Order: sequence, then structure tokens, then C-alpha cells
Amino acid sequence: MNIFIASLPFQLEEADIRRAFENYGEVSSVKLITDRETGKRKGFGFVIMPNDDEAFRAIKSLNGKELLQRKISVTKAEDRNGNNSNDRFSANKKPSGNNYNQDRNRNRFYRDDY
Repeated sequence: MNIFIASLPFQLEEADIRRAFENYGEVSSVKLITDRETGKRKGFGFVIMPNDDEAFRAIKSLNGKELLQRKISVTKAEDRNGNNSNDRFSANKKPSGNNYNQDRNRNRFYRDDY
């Protein structure tokens, strides 16, 4: 399952996030999103956990938890169309059809941006 994490403290590393989620099960990958121009973290990222039961337990336990004096938000990631997705890093998916430029302006987080 692809999990979205927001309101992350900027000083956290991917290893810190991995350790927090591994308390609930196997973690396939962790990706903290950075600004491609500055390299600074944007305060959100994604975790992929292959077992849905473990992922839901992690979401329930970690959502609203305080890390380095910031309450983080942990939810199941959704694809660009608002549907739940199990795809790897659904924020990397480009929209299909004729709405590419319209969608690009509305949600600027595409694979090319990182």
C-alpha cells in the first residue's frame, strides 16, 4: 500500500521514517520529496508497505503522532483522480487525456519535478 505522510519535520531522514513504520511491519520503500531546484525537503513523502493490514495499522497509529514537535498526517495515498491507489508513488503518475496542462497547473508534483 502506498502511504502519504504530510507535515513532516524537515530534519527527519528517510531512515527515521523507515524505523517508525517498521514498528508496524515490512517497509518496501520510503521517499521524502525535495524541491528540485533547492534540494530542500518539502515536508511530505511516501512510504510503501506490501501488507495492507500492517499499513492500515501504521496509518492508524502514526496519524496525528508528534515527531520533533510537529503532528504528522498519515493517510492512504490517492492517485491523481482521487481514487485510492496501490501504485508505487502515485504522485509520479502523469494524467492521461487532453487535460495534461490543466492538471499540471492544478497539481504540480510530477515525476519531472523531483
